[in-house]
Amino acid sequence: MKTTLRQRNFAHKLVIYTGATFAVLFCVFPFYYAIITSLRTGQELFLPAYLPSGWHWQNYVTALVDNGIARSLLNSVLVATITVGICLLVSITASFALARVPFRGRKFLLFTILCVSMFPQVAVLTGMFELVRFLGLYDSLGALVLSYTTFSLPFTVWVLTTFMKSIPIELEEAAIVDGAKTWTIIRRVFAPILAPALVTTGLLAFIGAWNEFMFALTFIISGDKRTVPVAISMFSGASTFELPWGSIMAASVVVTLPIIVLVLIFQKRIVSGLTSGAIKG
Repeated sequence: MKTTLRQRNFAHKLVIYTGATFAVLFCVFPFYYAIITSLRTGQELFLPAYLPSGWHWQNYVTALVDNGIARSLLNSVLVATITVGICLLVSITASFALARVPFRGRKFLLFTILCVSMFPQVAVLTGMFELVRFLGLYDSLGALVLSYTTFSLPFTVWVLTTFMKSIPIELEEAAIVDGAKTWTIIRRVFAPILAPALVTTGLLAFIGAWNEFMFALTFIISGDKRTVPVAISMFSGASTFELPWGSIMAASVVVTLPIIVLVLIFQKRIVSGLTSGAIKG
């Protein structure tokens, strides 16, 4: 009986570890192959190989210096950071009102926010273009901040409202008894409790702004204001019919590294933010 139980436990662990190994390989292999490709030059780029044959860093120099990816990285960092800051600031105040302040039409407003977050970008591209031109933001990073905030805000408001509802109202009442004002309650009581949710939603908003391509291609025409997805798509080779795959892969690796670093730094907060809303109280 004990032998059978041990065999079952061993079989279950084997299945779990095998599945986890395949999942890791499936997720990590494209990035690994991009690194290998970024370190190859000439005809090596078109030969299948899974181990580095050399360390050719010229592709990274070409991507960062010659093709201006370094400047585009700064643009992407600036746009994504400002977008996340605006989204979190507006979302935490809006979620407080939607979760704590009773008013007529609150459920309908939440439902509307959820519906807005489902709109595809291409459906509102024309309207956003006219709005950007009307505000005088065309060919400026402000156009991207406005666009990304418009699409990230409904999701962050919805998620933070859900988390805000799970916070016991007794904490708010105790703060009111102590004489705390609304903004003090939000900043001193709710913000620390909502830290995992803020990190999770902020990181998702950052990734969305970092990887966005359509608005960045439509609203920006100056080369020095392009974000990294558009800058990579503009790479050109020695001729019209040549694509510099080595430089493209090098730029892709450089662009992916900040996201990986952020996920590794905030991984505990992310997991906590994804799971803490599952149980109320």
